Amino acid sequence: MTLGNRGGSVTSSIRRAGAYALLGTLSIAAPAVGRGTILFFAAVAAASLFVVEEGRLFELFARPTDREDRTLYSLAAFSLAAAGLAILATLFGMSVGVFVASVLVLSYGHLVERLARARWRTELASPVGFVCGGTLAGVAGQLLVFGIERGATGEIVGTLPTALFLAASGALLGALLRSVLFARDDPLVMLSIGLLLWLFAELSVSVSGLDITIALLLTALLGAASYRLGTASIAGMLTGMLLVLLTIVLGGYDWFAVLITFFAVGSLAAKYRIAEKRDRGIAEADNGARGSGNVLANAAVALGAVLAFAASSLLDMAPVTFLFAFAGSLAAAMADTLSSELGGLFDDPRLITTFERVPPGTDGGVTWQGELAGLLGACLVAAVTGWSFEPVAFGGAALIALAGAAGMTVDSVLGATIEPRIGNQGVNFLATLSAAVVATIAALAVGFVAL
Repeated sequence: MTLGNRGGSVTSSIRRAGAYALLGTLSIAAPAVGRGTILFFAAVAAASLFVVEEGRLFELFARPTDREDRTLYSLAAFSLAAAGLAILATLFGMSVGVFVASVLVLSYGHLVERLARARWRTELASPVGFVCGGTLAGVAGQLLVFGIERGATGEIVGTLPTALFLAASGALLGALLRSVLFARDDPLVMLSIGLLLWLFAELSVSVSGLDITIALLLTALLGAASYRLGTASIAGMLTGMLLVLLTIVLGGYDWFAVLITFFAVGSLAAKYRIAEKRDRGIAEADNGARGSGNVLANAAVALGAVLAFAASSLLDMAPVTFLFAFAGSLAAAMADTLSSELGGLFDDPRLITTFERVPPGTDGGVTWQGELAGLLGACLVAAVTGWSFEPVAFGGAALIALAGAAGMTVDSVLGATIEPRIGNQGVNFLATLSAAVVATIAALAVGFVAL
């Protein structure tokens, strides 16, 4: 009986996902009907709330909570989110292709996710299914819209790399958000995907077929490696994959080299002598696997720098400005990671604010071995940056290393003072932000960056 009920539940969820995907497919008509798209999805939302209360249609779209209230709240929320994006597309300049891609990434990503979960009973089935299904549907939707609007087959082929980048970015963001939110939050996921893709479309991101192929392969390989080695949770893996994809496409392979230096060395440091760290009570949760919050706390500033670099022409600022911010923030993240992961293995740490002895793992407690490891980590990031970027060279690398050391110190001071109020992730974010500011100001002062 239990197996039968479960099988029926799985079939019902797949059927419901298919119904949402079919509804989402109707968004492809947007180029032809224009503002009628808004009216259509608004009408579906109204019918969900006030008309359809029972029958086959109700059973097809209803989630368990909808059945309890006898109202299709989930369908209404989905339709209102689609109507909201349609308003942005028809009245405020969002690309119709972005609108269609956002709807299809969510709806078909959800459908393929359900199919994958029914076929493979592993925790990877959901994110892999969503990303693959959402990416393919997002690409198809953009190309169909382009064909309807322009009817030029040759030009459609030329837009494929950009369409693939937008769809893959949206699918990764959607999978990440769905890994930390509830199913009822799918409308919020759709809106978030739409806003991200709108940003990229406004930046006029240009990518070649070879570059997007390499970027996607590297993204997939690094994601699989981080999960296989246990250095990241599912959410952390998806966050890292999104960061890698955006860094390669928006920045380039040199920027990626700096980012992967931090990811690789930092992850290995977290797993180094993990059993001893557990015994000492200083090990990260989940055997050192990084979650999305930890990844973003250390790399959010770097991501912001990459986005600003891509928009540097709009901001009327020298692109190298954001390179120093990017490298400085990652130098601080590396320094902090190595100082805590390696320094915690030594006895007699001292509180950075008073220099009194404290137990290992105390917030703000430092050892000379940890400080040395942190400084070497900052120098490693700086060296990779100086080697990869000609405008940085040795002098710029020295500034980045000093900014990383400054960020590490800020992290320790904040840890000893306000970490109980803002949390470890908040401290990490502020430390990397301070290092980015220090690196940028120093580069301006010395003359590496011109206003």
